[in-house]
Amino acid sequence: MYSSDDFMLIEPTEEYADQIDEFRVEFLDWRNTFSGFASLLRMGDAKKWIEWCRRQKNPALVDPGRVTATQYLYIRKSDNRLVGLIQVRHYFDEFLEKYGGNIGYSVRPDERRKGIGRLMFRAVLPECRALGLEKVIACCRDGNVGAENTIRANGGELINTVYEPNRGIWVKRFSIDLE
Repeated sequence: MYSSDDFMLIEPTEEYADQIDEFRVEFLDWRNTFSGFASLLRMGDAKKWIEWCRRQKNPALVDPGRVTATQYLYIRKSDNRLVGLIQVRHYFDEFLEKYGGNIGYSVRPDERRKGIGRLMFRAVLPECRALGLEKVIACCRDGNVGAENTIRANGGELINTVYEPNRGIWVKRFSIDLE
């Protein structure tokens, strides 16, 4: 079992561009979706995505219809491997408040069921506090037991379950108190 000391949380850099591209391809090969990272799927190029991530942190440069957000890579120190991506949205728009929350994350498919999601989620909570957030909302698809367990293990308390009509799915919403 891993501990938090085995990983580092960093913002995306060109040093990891090849691994980001590999991460993206792995998700496509597994016919999996990214939680919080549809932008990487759409762009298809890690270097463009890294630059986009930098712009999304700046309220003056954030894309229309988006909220400011910080992206992070979760890197295993022993082999310098990208094992997960996690995003912190600094505030909500109407959609995020109802269906997306402050945090979106994805663990590399071949690294799942190792406790990495829990550690990565825990690692980003201090970053949320540093942004001045007193609580965060985290959401997952109803039936995604791994994501639900990750959220609950990090203090998530169920608020409600809502129907998201655009994707036709039920979404569980959790609150995590950061104080």
